This record gives sequence, structure tokens and C-alpha cells, in this order.
Amino acid sequence: MRVIGPDGDQLGVMSLSDALKIAEEAGVDLIEISPNADPPVVKVVDWGKYQYQKMKEQQKNRKHAKVVDLKQMRMGLKIGANDLEIKLRKIREFLVAGHKVKIMIFFRGREMAHQELGYEMIDRIVSKLEGDAILEQKPQMAGRNLSIVVRSNK
Repeated sequence: MRVIGPDGDQLGVMSLSDALKIAEEAGVDLIEISPNADPPVVKVVDWGKYQYQKMKEQQKNRKHAKVVDLKQMRMGLKIGANDLEIKLRKIREFLVAGHKVKIMIFFRGREMAHQELGYEMIDRIVSKLEGDAILEQKPQMAGRNLSIVVRSNK
């Protein structure tokens, strides 16, 4: 089997007993990296130190990861033009901040008989957000709500 030292240098090809002896003398563990290789590859590693480094790396990655929230914007079918512009401005602010936005149009009473008006409104909203957002989820009805999900195009 091919043995790799703790600092990454090749120690050569040797038997399992010789590799175990080297690891024992160094006071570290022998870990099989590639069992299917010919010859198999093992590495002399301090397992506790290795686990500690992996844990620290994961913590660092979590710290630098950007949290993407799903913001929600609800509006009725009969929303006025100015009110719609205000809602669109707020949606653009969410998108610039890096959030996804779920846009919901709710239907009241007999408005359910005219769902095509909701789809037309969704099309109008998507066309107004064209430069700022990408449609991530197609329009879908859930009960009395028609919703889409958009995200920033950057």
C-alpha cells in the first residue's frame, strides 16, 4: 500500500504492518484514503487534529454563508395602480438585498370565478420587474391564492 505522511509527502509503498508501525511511532492514526486504488492509499494523520480543523472550516463557511430569506408580498386583485407601484418598489428593495420574494395575489368572494384576471396581473407584475428579477417558480394556485417566486437576476 502507498503511504502518505502527515505533511502530505509520499513515504513510499510498504506493507500494512510497516505502515502501522510508522503511525504508531509517530503517535498518530493510519487512515485509508483510497481503498480501491492499486496499491491502496493510506495516510498518517492525527485524527483529533484533523477533526478539529474540519470543524473550524465548517464554522468559518457557515459564518460567511449568505442567508437568503423568502420575503412575501400579498396583494388583492383590485389593487390600485399607485399601490401596485409601491409594492413593486418594496419588492425591488428585497431583491437588491439578496432575498427571494413570494408574490401572492389573493382572491375574495366571487373573484375566484375570474382567475384569468389574477394570471394577467401576475404577467403585468413580471413584465414590470423584468430587469430586476427572474421568475423562479411558475404561477400556481393554492386555495384562494395565486403565487409566484422571483429572485434577483444578479
